[in-house]
Amino acid sequence: MIRRTWTARLLAAAAVAAAAAPASAGLLPVSVSVQPEAGNFRWTYSVVLPSDMKLQAGDYFTIYDFGGYVPGSGMVLSPFPDDMAAGFWSFSTSKTGPTPDRLNPQDDPMTDNLTWKYSGPTIPSGQLTLGNFTATSMFEMSQDSFFTATNPTALTGEIDSNITETLTPTGMVTTPPPGVPEPTTLALAGLGLPVAGVARWVRRKRRQAAD
Repeated sequence: MIRRTWTARLLAAAAVAAAAAPASAGLLPVSVSVQPEAGNFRWTYSVVLPSDMKLQAGDYFTIYDFGGYVPGSGMVLSPFPDDMAAGFWSFSTSKTGPTPDRLNPQDDPMTDNLTWKYSGPTIPSGQLTLGNFTATSMFEMSQDSFFTATNPTALTGEIDSNITETLTPTGMVTTPPPGVPEPTTLALAGLGLPVAGVARWVRRKRRQAAD
């Protein structure tokens, strides 16, 4: 089974985001993996809480322009501290945002964004992996995109909003050209031809009997 993982590039982006912040950096996607699943592709984001940050109810992160999203596929696996913590995360999609204040990621209003929001007890500090946040797409091809998050610093509780690069799926849905019937339509038409032939034969026999 083919599995593709991007780690080094995303770690570099995370390091840039951390260096750009004055004293801290918020939630970060440190790796992305893609795995075939039932004709689609499951994308998994490993999200880390840095050592100088904490997580509290209401904090969230957004992954932008997740092309080909399969409805109902968003979930969290291996959450901190155990599987019960999956219930602390709610998942939603939207065409724009939500985006923390004063951040301005590129955001295509025609493509779904994925958001996970936390509602559990406060995690006072990192460094730890919050879980593997995953959703399914029709597409395997990747594009450069953005990840934003908002959560407080561990020392002062001041809210930190950060933006960094990540990868998301992209592609194009193909449809049959106009005038070309789908296979089901062709099958039904094929079933109808013998019936039409029998009907003509019955009508011909009736006319001959009448004569």
